[in-house]
Amino acid sequence: MGNDDHRRRKTPCGFCMAVFKWIPVVFITAVIAWSYYAYVVELCIRNSENLVGMILMLFFYHIALILFMWSYWRTIMTSVGRVPDQWRIPDEELTRLFRADNPETQKRILNSFARSLPVTNRTMNGSVRFCEKCKIIKPDRAHHCSVCNSCVLKMDHHCPWVNNCVNFYNYKFFVLFLGYALIYCLYVAVTTLHDFVQFWKVGAYENNGYSEQGQLNGSVVGRFHILFLFFISIMFAISLVSLFGYHIYLVLVNRTTLESFRAPVFRVGGPDKNGFNLSRYANFCEVFGDDWQYWPLPIFTSRGDGFSYPTSTDQSGEAPPAQRYAAMGDTTTNRSQNQAQSQRQARPKSLNLQPALELPLANGQSSSCNTAAVPSSEVVVVNFSTLPEDANGDAVIIDMVGDHSGAAAVVAAPKDACRQPNGDVPLN
Repeated sequence: MGNDDHRRRKTPCGFCMAVFKWIPVVFITAVIAWSYYAYVVELCIRNSENLVGMILMLFFYHIALILFMWSYWRTIMTSVGRVPDQWRIPDEELTRLFRADNPETQKRILNSFARSLPVTNRTMNGSVRFCEKCKIIKPDRAHHCSVCNSCVLKMDHHCPWVNNCVNFYNYKFFVLFLGYALIYCLYVAVTTLHDFVQFWKVGAYENNGYSEQGQLNGSVVGRFHILFLFFISIMFAISLVSLFGYHIYLVLVNRTTLESFRAPVFRVGGPDKNGFNLSRYANFCEVFGDDWQYWPLPIFTSRGDGFSYPTSTDQSGEAPPAQRYAAMGDTTTNRSQNQAQSQRQARPKSLNLQPALELPLANGQSSSCNTAAVPSSEVVVVNFSTLPEDANGDAVIIDMVGDHSGAAAVVAAPKDACRQPNGDVPLN
């Protein structure tokens, strides 16, 4: 939590808000406590006539309950984490940033400060993502939560039912919580189905139960406990099955809830929902870890540190992770789209090209190439085979003011213009 959040808690209004946030958690806990009484006492102890069946029902019930509550507790109590100080902009740079007279200057300051940080995500204007409230450079997939009042690593969403942000550190616990909650509700619904049917059977009522036609033997209040237990377990199971299935899908495609609504923007390639999609198994292991023995347990086994993540381009071998920031072709659009579009020879629609220049080739010959003017003191090599394309086959590059020192320039040109055997075009 941020310092402002702690200050708000010291006020009466802040204290009331902090208590109010726990109401959904208290409600869920109360429902679970009531379901325990209805299942164990009313259904198993007072209503069951088969001792062996009762023991088996209670055994599996408590296993599901323990895993369910364990995951729920870990999801609630796990901290959102803290962004280290090296991501925080110094005061003098912060003053320059806020006093900058135009967005390009601000972009240059942020990009210059973030050169040593493992960041690949950008804003739509190509600038490094910056949190004005926390005064830090946002790590990849991190977002500021207004409820927690801090930047949250790999933020999925803020869930009021756990009074916490679902993030890098507790996402595995949250998925297990949904899964075990669904198993718990289905188990309760299945094992109470017989008694639920018996409740509606027509029979002669005698004493505190029904007659020998085999209906419920408990009290009237106990029968209604079982009746409501069945209805509530079915109701929660219906809501959980869609939510659990959706998050399993997000795990398999390596995407957060926020990223499914707004695709992350990469330095080269622009917005791409599949930028972190490695493969289904690799995506699953990124959340649940490599050791299958710990997959079903709410124990933290996720890969990584929460600050940097491998991209689909890293897995394809186009650029090593260490060159993510400096390389122009490290974060691209959908890899399958790039492979299909790489065979197309379409030229960009709008290019400001200067008159042809004679460029020496490796075999001593010369070739004419349309290019923009570049200072003679700088030689820039652009590998056009690694640049992504849009739907029309045009190269997509996010302008990065401040990424290149001096008078160096990067020129966009058709992929087939003046290409040497290795695909690089020297510009003189």
